[in-house]
Amino acid sequence: MVNSKEKSNYPKPMSFSTVVFWTGLVGGLFWGTIGLLAYYFNFTEIRPNIILDPWALGDWKNKWLGTVISIILLGILSVGAAFVYSIALKKYNGIWLGLGYGIVLFLLVYLVLNPIFPDMKPFLDLSRNTVITSVCIYLVYGLFIGYSINYEYEINHMEENETAS
Repeated sequence: MVNSKEKSNYPKPMSFSTVVFWTGLVGGLFWGTIGLLAYYFNFTEIRPNIILDPWALGDWKNKWLGTVISIILLGILSVGAAFVYSIALKKYNGIWLGLGYGIVLFLLVYLVLNPIFPDMKPFLDLSRNTVITSVCIYLVYGLFIGYSINYEYEINHMEENETAS
């Protein structure tokens, strides 16, 4: 058995909210970068920079600075999406809710929010490659967010049950 002196040498685990924050930030940065790579390799016609179109003026948003700011902004928005998942769906196990969450986010962006992005074609005018690539990115993003948050919730829940008994 570990005595209290040895136990104090171990770092404290992060709180659940901190894990949700980092999961959302890393997920947004990583999958935003994957979206950028998909654009550069012509799998999609939509760049991450499209997020700046409604608010930013000038040509800088289509250059490297706009790309970096767009990916950082996607990371910040992803933190919000991770907390929404955490509040609504953290108690449910399995990959299906994460995949469904990715589809819901895809539909939200491409159908509901489409009119606020002036450079994005209407959904039915997008190429098949763009739609398939975007759906896949959103599916894997939702899976990443969902599975990571569910795993952390289950670990915290098991630790609480162990300390209670």
